[in-house]
Amino acid sequence: MRAMAMVLLGVSLAACHSGVQEPPPTATAAGAEAAKPSAYFDNSGRKDVLAGGVRMIPIKTPKGEFRVWTKRVGNNPTIKVLLLHGGPAVTHEYFEAFDSYFPAAGVEYYYYDQLGSAFSDQPVDDSLWDLGRFVDEVEQVRVALGLDKDNFVLLGHSWGGMLAMEYALTHQGHLKGLIVSSMMASIPAYNDYAHKVLMPAMDQKALAEIQKLEAAGKTEDPHYMELLVPNFYEQHFLRMPAAQWPDPVNRSFARLNRRVYTLMQGPSEMGAGGRMANWDRSNDLATITVPTLVIGAKHDTMDPAYMEGMAKKFPKGRYLFCPNGSHMSLYDDQQTYMTGVVNFLKDVDAGRP
Repeated sequence: MRAMAMVLLGVSLAACHSGVQEPPPTATAAGAEAAKPSAYFDNSGRKDVLAGGVRMIPIKTPKGEFRVWTKRVGNNPTIKVLLLHGGPAVTHEYFEAFDSYFPAAGVEYYYYDQLGSAFSDQPVDDSLWDLGRFVDEVEQVRVALGLDKDNFVLLGHSWGGMLAMEYALTHQGHLKGLIVSSMMASIPAYNDYAHKVLMPAMDQKALAEIQKLEAAGKTEDPHYMELLVPNFYEQHFLRMPAAQWPDPVNRSFARLNRRVYTLMQGPSEMGAGGRMANWDRSNDLATITVPTLVIGAKHDTMDPAYMEGMAKKFPKGRYLFCPNGSHMSLYDDQQTYMTGVVNFLKDVDAGRP
């Protein structure tokens, strides 16, 4: 037995020192390896293990330093998605639908509450609510999380889509891919669609009452949302009865920082005003050369025909249409939405156009 053990040990050592070495894995191979369950949940060397993936990231602003909340899920060296929520100033929580799809696809992803949102600091200084400052914030978050052009995909929904486009126009050298979900590249065009298409299709008596309350500055009156929800939100925001809206959606919007939202967006999703009213980047999209997915939906507050045309302006753009979806098509046309997003991420990771 001792002799047999020595023979086996000798064979083992010979194999270990045979001089045959495996070639180093490519980036795509490393990503595929990370997609395996054991590798995907490997937290080795991560700074965020103690807190379950959560990190509070310091952000420098003209008004001092504040902290923003982030949470990592999974591990994949070649695909890391940073999620930019809408609002402005709701929370990351409505993105929790991705938990049902991204882990199975091996996608590493980051929840993130922007400054002013509930999980992050909420300073009371209106000068901070500026698009350019938010772009700088996203860049500071990217640096802190260690994301770069070999893995960094930015997914922005609604206001987050505006922020994502602005970030790409300034920092696309750090991006591997871009996803713009339910956000037109022009607020004037968005408002035009709301006034010429969406509002005429509403119950006109309800619309008149809504506009009367807006003109009187009574958008905090409970009757305002009592009118908006059945007449607009259930038709174009999330197409299911509000009593059945998923819990992540309800939590996210219950925490809305209304001061920031109203200052930048206006009182509701029925068009946009505030500081964003004149924003228009429709003529600049051709300069964004990273692979880009534009997502539109038939019943969205955003014109789906505009969204399709917008996708063609990106040199490496593609369009995902959700035929049953609205502004929250990640819920009301979930299979179409998630399948399209995951396929796009796989194509970006593989270098497919």
